[in-house]
Amino acid sequence: MIDGLAPADYLVNGAGQIAYKISRNFPADLRAEGASLGGSEKLKGPQSVGDQNNYRVWHRPDPSGGASQRFLVNEQGQATYLVDPGINGTHRVRPDGSAVQKFDAPKATLMSYIIKGILSRELPWGLVLLGVMIAIVLEMSGIPSLAFAVGVYLPLASSSPIFIGGLIRWLVDRYLRREKFRHKRLTPEELTAEGDKSSGVLLASGYIAGGALAGIVIAIMQGVPRLAVYSTRIEEWSTANNPFFRGPYANFLALIPFAVLMVLLYLVGRDRLLGPKTVSAR
Repeated sequence: MIDGLAPADYLVNGAGQIAYKISRNFPADLRAEGASLGGSEKLKGPQSVGDQNNYRVWHRPDPSGGASQRFLVNEQGQATYLVDPGINGTHRVRPDGSAVQKFDAPKATLMSYIIKGILSRELPWGLVLLGVMIAIVLEMSGIPSLAFAVGVYLPLASSSPIFIGGLIRWLVDRYLRREKFRHKRLTPEELTAEGDKSSGVLLASGYIAGGALAGIVIAIMQGVPRLAVYSTRIEEWSTANNPFFRGPYANFLALIPFAVLMVLLYLVGRDRLLGPKTVSAR
């Protein structure tokens, strides 16, 4: 015991100096049964530099019905490493304190819970039937149940842009009803059909496709080692030169291009910008 040093596991080099404190992501006494172990595997990644031992693979089921955890187990059956997936992983820091890039896939997680619940016959049908009843009441009240369900399912950070997009669509439809088609007696269905022909709908579709493609490009840049270097350089430069990149005001940086995109969408929806060209008859 060293005075002033908290009880924990530490990595010590050849000179007897403490390199770093090991922060465990699972209990130190976690053990697996021999019958549940899989094949042999070596450690991969940055931590494999100092550890070339062979380990047995152990898939530990989640008692709550979630995704199973994957461990590398030594010959004594003791869990040595937690193999946390890069997608929907729960640990973003290695035991030595270095950061690990993780990606989220909430839709895939939701579908996996539903499929596992159906196959294992443990799906909480009471909640499912309750959701069906709520959807029926919403439809009878004239409220789109799908839009309501999306708003409940998605977090506020994801549903807020959808709300703002819907607000812009409402403003454009209001303009069409009061200005562009005020001399025509259009039914609500016909007015909605005219709104669907707007250039703003095409631009909004481009926003969706562009956002998906940008997410793929970012994932490739952060996942491929050769490209991850450029992503790290961009992050380091932004941290050093951009006061809004880190800290409590970091979200303001994203609001600037978001506001520009929303104004552009509104102007295009009202045919003020990039509207269809009118051909004069002779």
